[in-house]
Amino acid sequence: MKNSITLSGFSKKLSYKNEILAGLTVAMTMIPESLSFAILAGLSPLTGLYAAFLMGLVTAVLGGRPGMVSGGAGATIVVLIALIQSHGIEYLFATVILAGIFQISVGVFKLGKFVRLIPQPVMYGFLNGLAVIIFMAQIEQFKMKDIQGTIGWMHGTSLYIMGGLTALTIAIVYFFPKITKVIPASLVAILVVFGIVAGFNINTKTVADIAGISGSLPEFHIPKIPFSLETLKIIFPYALVMAGVGLIESLLTLSMVDEITDSKGSANRESVAQGLANMTNGFFGGMGGCAMVAQTLVNLNAGSRARLSGIIASVTILIIILFGAPLIGKIPMAALAGVMMMVAISTFQWVSIRIINKMPGSDIFVGITVALITIVLHNLALAVLIGVIISALVFAWDNAKRIRARKYVDENGIKHYEIYGPLFFGSVMAFTDKFDPMNDPDEVVVDFKESRIVDMSAIDALDKLSKRYHQQNKTLHLRHLSEDCRTMLKNVEAVIEVNIQNDPTYKVMPEK
Repeated sequence: MKNSITLSGFSKKLSYKNEILAGLTVAMTMIPESLSFAILAGLSPLTGLYAAFLMGLVTAVLGGRPGMVSGGAGATIVVLIALIQSHGIEYLFATVILAGIFQISVGVFKLGKFVRLIPQPVMYGFLNGLAVIIFMAQIEQFKMKDIQGTIGWMHGTSLYIMGGLTALTIAIVYFFPKITKVIPASLVAILVVFGIVAGFNINTKTVADIAGISGSLPEFHIPKIPFSLETLKIIFPYALVMAGVGLIESLLTLSMVDEITDSKGSANRESVAQGLANMTNGFFGGMGGCAMVAQTLVNLNAGSRARLSGIIASVTILIIILFGAPLIGKIPMAALAGVMMMVAISTFQWVSIRIINKMPGSDIFVGITVALITIVLHNLALAVLIGVIISALVFAWDNAKRIRARKYVDENGIKHYEIYGPLFFGSVMAFTDKFDPMNDPDEVVVDFKESRIVDMSAIDALDKLSKRYHQQNKTLHLRHLSEDCRTMLKNVEAVIEVNIQNDPTYKVMPEK
């Protein structure tokens, strides 16, 4: 049955079947990841599951776009491990609350749009690095505890069984959509492998081997920490980093879903939803989180395009916590690992490999750098930040080289400099070197018809140039400034000394 609904400004057909099946599949893939990251951080497994439930539910209802899935992501908890080890779990909850406040502020002040400044090579590097991380995390599932309690790689029969079941899962996920897309391939793969293991009583690693997941409803509590300036000094930097990491990953995921669904989400609304979800985590015993790229892709590949699947996934996790732990604990990890491996393969931007010989060298360098930082440091925020900085420096350098001047002397003996290219901090030196105050005539016109004054460095360069001509008792005129350039110079006329020519023969270029 399908009903027409409107989601974030665009009309879609809501398929209840797709949403329900996608939600169940997402829940199955979120559980082991949330457990793994909670255990990695030295937390109770329930802390990770509560985060999956609370993050998923709040962002599904209030988030900036349908189809996105949020949960207890490793990207955010990894930056808090040091705090947990030094100050304990109550400080973690307080930090998550403060991080949520920061994220809400980003949305309220409409700063989410700055994610648009992330260049495509950075996106390629981010997604490719993330794909490798997701894939390698599944390789870790091929480890088990031996009789002495030592964790080591599987071998012999256990390795062959795990490998065979994983390969079967991958094959089902790959080939089943060629038969029908009515049922999500990931869910079919999990059920088939679960049936084989249960039916033939095969001894293999299951979800229960990671940790127990039985518990109760999350309870409200205020973090038990001293409310003092000293506490704020401790949690503030961690909260700031967590908020940044969570928003970068969430807004990049939003941009990715925008491209896949050919629709437009709201970055600011998503920022507020992420903040509210993290604050809820802090007050109800969750470890916090952000959008999860892998689970979002599972959700979209399963046919979800609405909020319902995220709600179902969250409620399913809660039901499992309360009632379904014994059954879910029997799901083979091979099935979940196989599903996530296919997600990693689909996450990798293969197009970046195909067009690598057509990309500028700087873009190739940026993409590889971002991917390596993501893989080696597992710090998505740092990887993206470095990628953006490198791209910005390359852009500035390229534009700095474009500044040039056409020079001529008219019939009245006035020398003209027609400037081409933007005048900003990167190009001021080349701009200044083009003038010759000592040998120029008494009147000089600098024409900005094909140029723009961009920043304070450019204004300072004009001030110094004007003073050089003034010292030679010569007059420098500025002509054809756009409206924003004239406004910028007028605002600082008390600081600098320039002569903007108002010749009626010339029209000031209007601001577009």
